[in-house]
Amino acid sequence: MDMKTINVPFLSGLAGLDLEGLDLEMEKRAAKFAVCECNWPDVAPYVPDCNGAVARTEGHLAIAFHVRGLDLRATAMEDNGNSWEDSCCEFFISDPADGTYYNFELTCIGSLLAAKRTGKNDKTDFQESQMARIIRHSSLERKVWDESDKVFCWTVALLIPFDLIGMDEGNLPETLRANFYKCGDLTAHPHFLSWNPIGIPSPDFHRPEFFGKLVLER
Repeated sequence: MDMKTINVPFLSGLAGLDLEGLDLEMEKRAAKFAVCECNWPDVAPYVPDCNGAVARTEGHLAIAFHVRGLDLRATAMEDNGNSWEDSCCEFFISDPADGTYYNFELTCIGSLLAAKRTGKNDKTDFQESQMARIIRHSSLERKVWDESDKVFCWTVALLIPFDLIGMDEGNLPETLRANFYKCGDLTAHPHFLSWNPIGIPSPDFHRPEFFGKLVLER
């Protein structure tokens, strides 16, 4: 199976922007990608539109997602809840040093699940102090949503400090292994989409062997 690659540009100053400013800079200058691989059409055939942009700053990896699709579910109001059950965009990345990986699962209203993992069922959740350093944005009002059979458009973004994902910002690796996902397990139209394809018979995002490649531009 081919591995997709993104060249991630360096863009200064993103961490200080609001969502409107960040979205504009990312649209102009960041690398674009589509979360469009429907790996399990027999299980979950629905494919909403999910496109993203990625860049790096001096100290962060910046990711923005734009979604257009059916349903809007947001019930996880606290961090490290069941984000994947809601309307959710996700980013998983391998730690270049120790073979573990990190998952960041950001709901449509900005609730975040973040953990360091050796596998799906073996994780260490990020502490409150770590979560506070991750910059998050959402275009939606932060409240409970549970709407079905309507079309919604929304944007979320996050900027992750490099040291939270096992890297020294002054000595970054040339390449990283990662994947981007779109899901909504308990929405009226469940879906499990990825950027890089996943070659297994049933839905599972926790498969680092199917991560694609990010090349960090200097």
